[in-house]
Amino acid sequence: MKSEIFRADPTLTTSRIWKKRSGDPQHSNLLTMEPSPSMSVSVADGDGLEDQQPLLPARTAPPTQSCGPSEARGLLPGAGQSSAHCPRPPPRPKGKAGDKDETYWRSHSIGWRLLHRRALFLRRQRLNDCALAVAIFGVVMMVLETELSWSVYSKSSIYSLAIKAVISLSTVTLLGLIVAYHCCEVQLYVHDIGAEDWRIAMTTDRVALVALELAAVAIHPYPVGLVSYFEQSLLRAPPRLSLSETELEIILALPMFLRFYLLGRAMMLHSRLFTDTASRSIGALNKIHFNTRFVGKTLMTTYPGTVLMIFSVSLWVVAAWGLHVCERHHNYRDLSSNYMEALWMVSVTFLSIGYGDVVPHTYCGRSICLLTGIMGAGCTVLVVAVVARKLELTRAEKHVHNFMMDSHISKRLKIAAANVLRETWLIYKHTKLSRDSTRVRTHQRKLLLSHLMFLLRACSSQMHNLVYDVLSEVQSCRADLDTHIYALEKNVEELREGFRSLMPLLSSTLSTQNSSIRHLLREREVKTDTQWDKVREDQ
Repeated sequence: MKSEIFRADPTLTTSRIWKKRSGDPQHSNLLTMEPSPSMSVSVADGDGLEDQQPLLPARTAPPTQSCGPSEARGLLPGAGQSSAHCPRPPPRPKGKAGDKDETYWRSHSIGWRLLHRRALFLRRQRLNDCALAVAIFGVVMMVLETELSWSVYSKSSIYSLAIKAVISLSTVTLLGLIVAYHCCEVQLYVHDIGAEDWRIAMTTDRVALVALELAAVAIHPYPVGLVSYFEQSLLRAPPRLSLSETELEIILALPMFLRFYLLGRAMMLHSRLFTDTASRSIGALNKIHFNTRFVGKTLMTTYPGTVLMIFSVSLWVVAAWGLHVCERHHNYRDLSSNYMEALWMVSVTFLSIGYGDVVPHTYCGRSICLLTGIMGAGCTVLVVAVVARKLELTRAEKHVHNFMMDSHISKRLKIAAANVLRETWLIYKHTKLSRDSTRVRTHQRKLLLSHLMFLLRACSSQMHNLVYDVLSEVQSCRADLDTHIYALEKNVEELREGFRSLMPLLSSTLSTQNSSIRHLLREREVKTDTQWDKVREDQ
C-alpha cells in the first residue's frame, strides 16, 4: 500500500516521506534534504518485499561535504553518491543471518517488546486452560473407570485397561502442557528483566516447585490388571486381582483430585485484577504481587459466602466419594453399601460433631476423615468471621445509630428533670397545704428515684460523649501519625539521594588528596636527595 502511494505522487519531498515513514523506527533519523536525480527510497510492502521507485524527476542537488547520520546508516542509498567522504555501505545480507540480525534489532523496540510480552501472556493463559481441560478429563475418566469396574466389569478386563491407558495418555499430555506453561513463565521473566540467558531464571525454589508440581500431577492409576489380562487371554486362566493391587489403585486414584489446583491458577489468569493494566500498575507501585493468593483473598473479601459454600460442597462430595471407595472393598456394610452413609459421615466429621454411629474401618477412610476434620475446623472459623463481619454495622449505620441514641438520651434527660420538678412541687404541696404524711413519703421516694434516673442519664450521656471524644482523638492522632510517617519516608529518600551523590564526591576528594599526598612525598624525597648530594659534595 505504501509503495502505491509513493508511486502515485511523484512530488513527495523527503520531509513528507519522513512523516509517512515515522512509524518505522528504521527511518526515524532521516534528514530533510533535496533529493538527487537517482534518489530512490526503499519502501516495504505488506508482504515484506522491498521495491525501489524514483520519487522525483531529475533535479540537481547541492553537493554535501559531510556525511549525515542517514547517509552513514545507508537509509538513503542515492544520497551518498554526491559526496566522496560518504561511501555507500554494503546492503544488508539476506537469509538466515540477516533474519537473526533483524530480529535482534527489532527486539530493542518498545512496541515490539510489548507485543511480544502480550503474546506470551496470551500463550500462558491458553496453555493453562488446556491443562485444566485435560486434568478435568483425566479425573472424570478415573471416576468413570472406578465406578464401572466395581459393578459392570472387572479390573482385568480390556475395557478397564483401555480407560486406564486413556488416563495415562492424558497424564502425559498434562505433564507436557505444564512444562510448556513453566517455559512460558521463564520467557516472561527473562523478557521482563531484560536478560539474555534463560538459566538466570532457574532458581532453586522455582526448580523445586516445578518438580513438586510434576510429581503431584504424574500420580494416576496405571493398568495394574495388565498381567492378569494376559494370563486370562493366553493361558485361559480365570481373572483374578489381589486386594493389594486394588488398594494400590485406590491410593493412586485419589491424589488425582489434586489437579484441581489448576482451577485456582485459571481464576488468577482470567481475573480482571490480573489482566487489567491499570490495576497491575497500581499494584506494582504498592509492591503487591498479583498471584493466586492475592486473587483468592480478593474473592474471599468480595464474595465470602459464595466462595465458602462452593469450597465446602466440593470438599463434602469429593471426600464422601473417596471414603465410599476406600470402604467398599471390605466386608463392612455401613459405608460400603450406601453413598448416603458416606455423605453423612463426612458432614458429621466436617462439623466436628462425631456421633459415632458410622465409623471408618480402613486406614484410607480414616485418613480422609482426618483431613475432612481439619478442613472443617478451618471452614468453621471462616464462617464465624464472615457472619460476624456481616452482622457488624457500617460506618454510616453507626453514625445514624449514635445520633438516634443521643436524641433519645437528651429526651429522657428532659423527662427526668421534669419529674424532679414535679415531685418537688408535690412534696411542698402535701407538706405545707394538706399535711398528708403518706403522700409526702410517696413523693419523696419518687423524687429520689427521679433524681437517681437523672444522674444515670447524665452519666450515660457523659460516657457516650467521652467515647466520641476518644474516637475523634484517635482519628486525629492517626492522621498526624500518617503525616509524620510520610515526612519520615520523604526524609529517608532525601538521605538516600544525598548518600548516592556523596559517594562520587568522596571518591573524587579522596583521589585528589591521594594525588596531592603523593606529590608532597615526591617533593620531600627530591629535597632529601638534594640535601644528601650537597652533604656528599661538601665532604
